[in-house]
Amino acid sequence: MAEFKEAPAGAPLGAKLLTWVDNRFPASKLFKEHMSEYYAPKNFNWWYIFGSLALLVLVIQIVTGIFLVMHYKPDSSLAFASVEYIMRDVPWGWLVRYMHSTGASAFFVVVYLHMFRGLLYGSYRKPRELVWIFGCAIFLCLMAEAFMGYLLPWGQMSYWGAQVIVNLFAAVPVIGPDLALMIRGDFVVGDATLNRFFSFHVIAVPLVLIGLVVAHIIALHEVGSNNPDGVEIKATKDARGVPLDGIPFHPYYTVHDIFGVGIFLMAFSAVVFFAPEFGGYFLEYNNFVPADPLKTPPHIAPVWYFTPFYSMLRATTDVMVKVLCVLVAAGVVLTVLRGRFSGLGKVITAAVGLVAIALLLSIDAKFWGVVVMGGAVVILFFLPWLDRSPVKSIRYRPGWHLGLYIVFVVVFLILGVLGTLAPSDFFTLVSQVGTLFYFGFFLLMPWWTRLGTFKPVPDRVTFHPH
Repeated sequence: MAEFKEAPAGAPLGAKLLTWVDNRFPASKLFKEHMSEYYAPKNFNWWYIFGSLALLVLVIQIVTGIFLVMHYKPDSSLAFASVEYIMRDVPWGWLVRYMHSTGASAFFVVVYLHMFRGLLYGSYRKPRELVWIFGCAIFLCLMAEAFMGYLLPWGQMSYWGAQVIVNLFAAVPVIGPDLALMIRGDFVVGDATLNRFFSFHVIAVPLVLIGLVVAHIIALHEVGSNNPDGVEIKATKDARGVPLDGIPFHPYYTVHDIFGVGIFLMAFSAVVFFAPEFGGYFLEYNNFVPADPLKTPPHIAPVWYFTPFYSMLRATTDVMVKVLCVLVAAGVVLTVLRGRFSGLGKVITAAVGLVAIALLLSIDAKFWGVVVMGGAVVILFFLPWLDRSPVKSIRYRPGWHLGLYIVFVVVFLILGVLGTLAPSDFFTLVSQVGTLFYFGFFLLMPWWTRLGTFKPVPDRVTFHPH
């Protein structure tokens, strides 16, 4: 049995209460380990506020979601009317709904920026591989949560968007039709689909999401935070074991994050109060029309945060599959001619290439579109092993590496814009080039991340006081 501590005689009531709690729950210990005695690098910059902002938006989504569930009815004949009831008759219901819809987009904004910071500074490199994997799992979980929540308003775009996406699973060979039927719960998107998506959106996925967030934070605090220099601050400590280049997270970075929260909430409030639809990107105009299974909208597209991946899906046509076959064949030829494998290794490589080409040509392009769309997210999990650069941070890499990252962002944004537009031959061609660049950026990382002249990395972090 643990030894109980006693509060000093004459101690304030608050101190006595804290001692009583500490004897039964490690409140002070947890605060010290994760806040006041958790030493973070002293050279954090503004890129490091997005993790805290993601946590803030998660809280906003949970709280507003609880209030929405109080009035929402997961019934295909009542769902749209219940949302209108929340907007028009529930006191402050319009504010809660707009906070939740804006929060969904804000979540992806801060998560995309948070992940890009990880790319820039190599926050996925050893020893933070598991931190990155948990983060990618959070991203995948967030996409599932957003997709399921998108169906709940039961507007035209909700209904038909879900119809298109769920039907994609029917393209999976052999099990596709049964898989799509299982997801829908019926032969078409209907009441059964709405109920199961509601259950997953409100209960199952949030539980998994919260668990992954906790695991992400625990893993981060176990290995310590990365910094813009990519230098491990635990390598240089004083006699007390405190990193020389570290400062307590509280109060220094709590104040830093509170400042970022203030700026974020001003922008968030401006959208909520003045432009909650955000030109149709946050709330699409077709979603203010009740779902009608007999009337298909002229152009069906998902919300903006899915559109880059939707562009990749649409880009995977029969022509694109043939281009992929040529690329696979070229890769096999180069590997056989220039690879350092034995004769047996080259034979196996050639055989694998032939099987891959045969599969590409024999299975419908629609299925490969689903694979490409899913692969665009899954490939992020392997980033710690794809990047072979001798340094972590972009600060000490060749200048053209930063240029390549910028091009990657521009291509990703272009794919996002194209995903919102009606398809055309030219747009499809641009999407195909963008898709090839996206995958080439990651798959060729073991090669290009080692090229160029790298700058010497300092032993200690570089820090210039404001």
